[in-house]
Amino acid sequence: MGTSAASLHREAVDLANQGRLATAERALARAAGLTDDADLSARILGTLAVIRARTGDVGEAERLCLEAMDGTGLSRETVAILEGQMGAIAEFAGRLDDATLWLGRAIAMTDEPVARANMLVNRGLIGMQRRDLDAAADDTAAAAGIFAAADRAIDAAEARHNLGYIDLLRGDIVAALSEMTAARAIIAGVSKANAAIGDLDRATVLRDAGLTREAEALLASAAKTFGDTRMPRERAEAEFQLARSLLTHDPRRARRIARTAVRRFEALGNPTWTARAEALEMRAELAGGQMMRGGTRVPPSRHVPDTAAVDRVAGELESRGLRTESAALRLARQLWEARRGRAAGRRVSIPSTATMDVRLLQYEVVAARAAVRGRHADARRHAASGLDALFEWQRDFGSLDLQTSLMMHANGLIGLGLESAARSGRPDVVFDWSERTRHLSFQVAPLRPPPDETLADDLAELRMLRAEHADGEWRAAARVEELQSRARERQWSSMRSSAVLGRVSLAEAQSGLGDDAAIVAYVYTGEGLAAVVATADSAQLMHLDGWDGVRGLMSGLRADLDMAASIPATSPLRQVVRRSLDGRLAALSRALVEPVLPAVGSRRVVITTPVILNGIPWAMLPGLRGHPFTLAASVSRWHSLRATAGRAPSSAGFVIGPRVPRAAEETGRAAGSWATAVTLPHADIAGTTALASQVDVLHIASHGRHSAENPMFSGLELADGTLFGYDIDLIEKVPETVILSACEVGRSSVRWGEEAVGMTRIWLHAGARCVVAAPVVVADDDACELLGAMHEGLAAGLAPSDALAAAATQTGIVAPFQVHGAGF
Repeated sequence: MGTSAASLHREAVDLANQGRLATAERALARAAGLTDDADLSARILGTLAVIRARTGDVGEAERLCLEAMDGTGLSRETVAILEGQMGAIAEFAGRLDDATLWLGRAIAMTDEPVARANMLVNRGLIGMQRRDLDAAADDTAAAAGIFAAADRAIDAAEARHNLGYIDLLRGDIVAALSEMTAARAIIAGVSKANAAIGDLDRATVLRDAGLTREAEALLASAAKTFGDTRMPRERAEAEFQLARSLLTHDPRRARRIARTAVRRFEALGNPTWTARAEALEMRAELAGGQMMRGGTRVPPSRHVPDTAAVDRVAGELESRGLRTESAALRLARQLWEARRGRAAGRRVSIPSTATMDVRLLQYEVVAARAAVRGRHADARRHAASGLDALFEWQRDFGSLDLQTSLMMHANGLIGLGLESAARSGRPDVVFDWSERTRHLSFQVAPLRPPPDETLADDLAELRMLRAEHADGEWRAAARVEELQSRARERQWSSMRSSAVLGRVSLAEAQSGLGDDAAIVAYVYTGEGLAAVVATADSAQLMHLDGWDGVRGLMSGLRADLDMAASIPATSPLRQVVRRSLDGRLAALSRALVEPVLPAVGSRRVVITTPVILNGIPWAMLPGLRGHPFTLAASVSRWHSLRATAGRAPSSAGFVIGPRVPRAAEETGRAAGSWATAVTLPHADIAGTTALASQVDVLHIASHGRHSAENPMFSGLELADGTLFGYDIDLIEKVPETVILSACEVGRSSVRWGEEAVGMTRIWLHAGARCVVAAPVVVADDDACELLGAMHEGLAAGLAPSDALAAAATQTGIVAPFQVHGAGF
């Protein structure tokens, strides 16, 4: 009888660990009826107590556990286990001091290795909440070792997953994702609840890396799973983390979800998590009216907490050892005050273990207060110090994903710096801040990753899955998510920085222009558009009028461009659409280009733009038609590449993807301009990547796929599947010039600050000097004629920008192809 009851108890414990709580309760009820052994009965009751805590009834959980502890004749080991369970229940209730005491006593008393490991894991959770990360890591690593020695692979994987979360709290995003991805392969197969727990923590990694779209999808899915499996605390935690992610770009929705989490934690009787959720709700309320993503401002909230409410919640957090979250709330209130012209209050100190977003918030508050007092030079200095701190954290990350998405953390500082720079009225100061914002994610030069057969195999399987499913079905497939996560982890881990590229001053940039080049650096100041226009011997700051008009013109621009490219020349609608498009382009040219042209003259132009101008087909604007220009990620990057310009290209490679009507004609004409040319008529992945390493100019005529969810999975359709952005990072040597005659691949997915990710950016990150691409659909006939003519200039030794401008003049074709990077 006892053996059977013991077996059922072990089964119930395993079921509870899998998140199958209702089934575990039934097993415990059966076990309790099969034994009168005091120790086993007490352990059954203690396990039931923990389950009740997880399902939200903390009061009943404590009553059951205390009842078990009151039993007579209990062994020392059983008492230790029950005290450990009381610690777990106290942690669930948010009473961290009580939990620490119970768990400390239990760990000192127990001789059962697995029981000890479970207690160490729970104490590690407390250390994480209190940011006592060394102690948390020691406890969790010890637990992982015990579980591994006991051949408990699932428990060991869960402990390793927790070590990944500790890495995240330390700021090591790469190590965090590596640990969690390795653990997920074991954890996710246990149950949906276990998979959701893992996804909740992985989502926090993605959120801190700036990949909020993916993070929020994971968190919403996890919250639903926890609701379906009667796990209210985990559901509330998922909602809390979802609100934290939304705080960066949708504070109104963040406030609503945080309020829901507050109610759930209150119902659970958990004051610690209630205070954390209340603080988050307040931060969302205070975010109203601050600069948010994409240069747009969020309307002020009607529910702004007063100083007394902030102090109450901040004090509650401090009393529970949550100093970082307390500081974040106080800083949010101070920033709200500073944004409204008030700079009262003492400086908030933050703990040394504060996360990067809180550290940057402190810099932002100090900078905003300086701006309120009219000390704009000090405001820029403090904002620059914050960006420098971000860069010190960022500099070891070679991955394009991380370099661009980490800009999320800099958004507020960038806005303050640009606003204060614009107030100076000095072109050199505005240029410096334009470069700071643009160059932040380009100042790390990545070390090329070593060959990675596992990553290559994963990408091959993804290609197969994409070929077998429609787009919507492909994204929804569980295996796709697993492979994408693994691909990201391997690329993040393998790509480290090899050098830091310096940022140039305006004077240094001018010294490299010569008589034939000019710079136009467009800047969004928070109030409108400005442009720094510089030649070798002059520089001026121009404030451009009519930002509201520009924004209105851009709202329908893409639709007009796509329709104009897709309507046949014989259709009566073509002229109507063309007139609308021409009107938009002319108006944009008057607002953006014509004011700067007198200073530019006939010179070639290096253009940098803020994210709000993404998608403009500059080559189609009347003021720039036939005018050589290059769209540079930063002037500093362009300057460094121009200084190292090598010989003129002597070889070209041509790649033809499936179902491109005039691709053979396009590439045939273009190849005829070169003495050395190789054409792959039915190009596959291996052939394309091999050819890319052998030629100076690579021309790809294929359809493109743009993935807004994860731009590194944007790609080019080839004979055996999609050439992903991750494939490009595996090419040992990329061509100097890449020409993408493909629909959509010139598009960018806006990420954070003033950065974007798309196929153009991926090729540039991999080492190409320049990329020719279009941000919208291009008519096949136009691509064939224009790019064919462009190759004549390239083969004759013209720079790509000059060759494209000459081809446009020669053919009379007005198309959105433009040069990115160092086009001259």
